[in-house]
Amino acid sequence: MTLQPPLVESRLGDAEPALTTPFATRTVAVLDLFAGAGGLSAGFHAASNRYKIARAVELDTAAAATFAASFGPRTVYTGGIERWLKDEDVPNVDVIVGGPPCQGFSMLGKRDSADKRNYLWQEYAATILRAQPKYFVVENVAVFAKSQQFRDFTAATQPDGLLRDYTFEWSVLNAADYGAFQVRKRAILIGRHRDLPAIGLPTPTHVGRHRKVSEAFLNIPRSVNGTELPSHTTEFGGKAMPGPFRPFELHFGRQYSDLSRKRFEQIPVGGNRFDLPDELLAPCWRGHTSGSGDVMGRLHWDKPSVTIRTEFFKPEKGRYLHPFENRAITHYEAAVLQGFPDTHRFIGSKSAIARQIGNAVPIPLAKAIGEHIIAQL
Repeated sequence: MTLQPPLVESRLGDAEPALTTPFATRTVAVLDLFAGAGGLSAGFHAASNRYKIARAVELDTAAAATFAASFGPRTVYTGGIERWLKDEDVPNVDVIVGGPPCQGFSMLGKRDSADKRNYLWQEYAATILRAQPKYFVVENVAVFAKSQQFRDFTAATQPDGLLRDYTFEWSVLNAADYGAFQVRKRAILIGRHRDLPAIGLPTPTHVGRHRKVSEAFLNIPRSVNGTELPSHTTEFGGKAMPGPFRPFELHFGRQYSDLSRKRFEQIPVGGNRFDLPDELLAPCWRGHTSGSGDVMGRLHWDKPSVTIRTEFFKPEKGRYLHPFENRAITHYEAAVLQGFPDTHRFIGSKSAIARQIGNAVPIPLAKAIGEHIIAQL
């Protein structure tokens, strides 16, 4: 099979010829599906400046605006992948990356096997057929590997399947093993055209020497900058939205109730809800003296963070209290724990940006995947 990469856009949106130099130095075109705030793309850019975004597709308007602010206004299509496949020609690219939504089979919340989002992998597969990449990357929650969707994807790569020209290797990887400041286990599939040799998964670099919260927070002030976003706004898709914000501009707190403040004051370093006196316990906690020790817990200063989720600003949702301060971690601190660079720009409301941060792939893990693939190219 002969692949003919098209003109691709640089990070600043300028077109440049893809075949004017030998492959070892030329631009590597990337298509980012279900792109979110751009965690995978940020990691690939950190891995090599040869990677250029040919196109990104993101349904959520605020996340798409963040992607555009960080990687160029002409890079992103705002809308669902189903509509994109109808609206635009799929570019030929070298690599496709993406994390199809996992809400239908995630261990968090109510699982629904009939959730239509579970089947968006089929659109991902359709994109592979049109784009004809050399490699593709699928990122998802660890439990994805036990889902019917994973089995269907595997069947599609069999000799009689839709993706018969492709195969893949996969494993559940811990982002902390690749230099992230948090423990986050994700199912990672690296697919390749069958004409190419197997490449496996990236080799862990930080096993036994995980990076700590203390390293992440080393230069972050403990005091916060009020409770609101800065006031500037921008226009995206015909509507005004808050932003763009540099990561350090997101170092704001919340208005806490007196009860919450009393609880925070009673939780020691490394502690959690089990350290609270009876009069400060929520009724639902009094009858549950075992189970998760992360609820209303403080991050450990000398360990990696727990997984940063979309509601990290709510201490009742997990171990999201600052190691020493009587508050939850800020959006800025969460972005740093995810590995977002200072060059990233965020757009949206406080809750929208929190979703973008919590849903992202840790940038060090994405970087390791990008380095692994670029070494093969």
